[in-house]
Amino acid sequence: MSKKTFYVTTPIYYPNDKLHIGHTYTTTAADAITKFKGLQGYECEFITGSDEHGQKIEQSAKKHGKEPIEYVDQIVESFKYLWDKLEVDYTEFVRTTNEDHFEDVKYIFKKVYDNGDIYKDKYQGYYCTPCETYWTERQLDDEGNCPDCNRSVEWMEEESYFFKMSKYEERLLKFLDENPDFIQPAKRRNEMINFIKDGLEDLCVSRTTFDWGIPVPIDKDHIIYVWFDALTSYLTGIGFRRDEQKFNNYWPADIHIVGKDILRFHTIIWPTILMAADLPLPKKVFGHGFLLVEGGKMSKSKGNVIDPVKLIDDFGVDAVRYYLLREIAFGTDGSYSTDSFIQRINSDLANDLGNLLNRTVAMVDKYFGGVVPQAKVETEFDKDLEEVAQSTFKTIEESLEGLQFSTALEELWTLIRRNNKYIDQTQPWILAKDEKKKDELGTVLYNLLDNLRRVAIALVPFLPQAPAKMWEQLGIEEPLESQSWDYVRTKGQLKVGTKVKNGDPIFPRIDVEEYYEKLEKEKKAKEAKEEKKMAEENYITFDEFGKLDLRVAEVLEVERIEGSNKLLKVQVQLGQEKRQLVAGISKHYEPEELAGKKVVMVANLKPATIFGVKSNGMILAASNDAGDLTVTTVDRDIDSGSRVK
Repeated sequence: MSKKTFYVTTPIYYPNDKLHIGHTYTTTAADAITKFKGLQGYECEFITGSDEHGQKIEQSAKKHGKEPIEYVDQIVESFKYLWDKLEVDYTEFVRTTNEDHFEDVKYIFKKVYDNGDIYKDKYQGYYCTPCETYWTERQLDDEGNCPDCNRSVEWMEEESYFFKMSKYEERLLKFLDENPDFIQPAKRRNEMINFIKDGLEDLCVSRTTFDWGIPVPIDKDHIIYVWFDALTSYLTGIGFRRDEQKFNNYWPADIHIVGKDILRFHTIIWPTILMAADLPLPKKVFGHGFLLVEGGKMSKSKGNVIDPVKLIDDFGVDAVRYYLLREIAFGTDGSYSTDSFIQRINSDLANDLGNLLNRTVAMVDKYFGGVVPQAKVETEFDKDLEEVAQSTFKTIEESLEGLQFSTALEELWTLIRRNNKYIDQTQPWILAKDEKKKDELGTVLYNLLDNLRRVAIALVPFLPQAPAKMWEQLGIEEPLESQSWDYVRTKGQLKVGTKVKNGDPIFPRIDVEEYYEKLEKEKKAKEAKEEKKMAEENYITFDEFGKLDLRVAEVLEVERIEGSNKLLKVQVQLGQEKRQLVAGISKHYEPEELAGKKVVMVANLKPATIFGVKSNGMILAASNDAGDLTVTTVDRDIDSGSRVK
């Protein structure tokens, strides 16, 4: 009998900067479904990695004064650090700069070329460097920008190799018709089909205007297009051309999990490349929605990027993963807010789950000396409790097959809350007062403990730490790692006589006010540290600069100050106001040279008396080491009094 295998991928993330909570969302989902399949007995491969080539990386590296590989090495380490903190158990991290990947990309390119599907021509069109994407004029947005990121595009003309993607239009549509579940969710499928029906154009698959990438195997003057390069990583990660048995066991991939913004690359470009290379297509591509914050989609320019490392440090990995998977229906856009985050932790994790564990273990300690009792009799509430349990686990299985993590967790919490209700219904504290109801009390507490055992196993795909803490408090000797989904569905697997271990709450409640006070203190401490550093380096803060009131002033009259060989008395027009000031520039300017000029002055300088003359402001000037000096003027006509910012 052949073994059951499961293969899931995340996008190969672009190392242009540190990852944010949106990337964490994708990877957490992939990790959760992998761990669930592991519980079901599948041998799993979970591939993630970094897409390290392209013009954008080359430009960023140059900006930072580094070689591209030196630049990406540092950022890739931050990727791995985040996945470690998130306790993500990927099986392979593919870097597109690795030698194996280099050879795989060149092999696929050459095979598609040998099949007659790549040709050389001249590219003329629009290119978005941030997205590494080509666009026709009709595909640009209403303002002529990239339709994906809304940033400006550049017109390009260069000799390129082209992939005959248009050749596969009908074949791809036929495939989608025969495999309606290939693109998920369904509304994304319709979007992609409409895109294809608008007409596929041949894809430019090489560049000559930069060097950072994989050379075209038939022409060393060309670099392979970054998306052709990156998508091939899904083959590299499972031993393509190096481990035939492994590759055949896992390809085609069960699921590519991607953000909706790169769905087109995975459901149109990738399938047509695979068709041209005579390779099977993946079974499913799931395009999830965006994780939005105040101000919309996260971006560094908006200053609304949520740092997942900070969240994990503040709240713990379980809380972060639970919120991401529970709060948002996978496939739709969702919103992040710190208030809703803390509310989820307090209500679901601390109140519902944590309280159920604490109450149950404490009652076993109190009424049975900490030893798991036997369920000798049945209470009137037991049948309904088990029906809820069976329904819950069935729904979880069905939900996770469709990557509906939120529904699965909502269902699991239905069971957790049902167990809390079971305590209220059976009232163990009342049963404990009647010796004749000792057996009934034992049944109640056994059912609660056994359901906590089942919940702990069911939580393994979602929370990396809480299940082990629950396992320890339940006193179960068998390793949690040895448990399977069958142990979740089967009632009564907890051994009678097991010694429970009362412990600290696994999810302490969070005081919202205290948390925000802590954040404010951290913010002030950081600002103070930055201000100190800037002061030491002779920098000023933006707020300090903002204290300067710089204005354009028109020089009306200028005269020398008697007795001084360097001072001039200057009358200026500052909007509706006239000012007098003293300027030490008579060695460089004759009075008549300044009259009529529009200069820049500091308007809010404290008034002073200089050489017996009142001065209310200061004209700005520049000088060099040779002693030359020139006043600062404006190069276009503008009203006096205008602010200089």
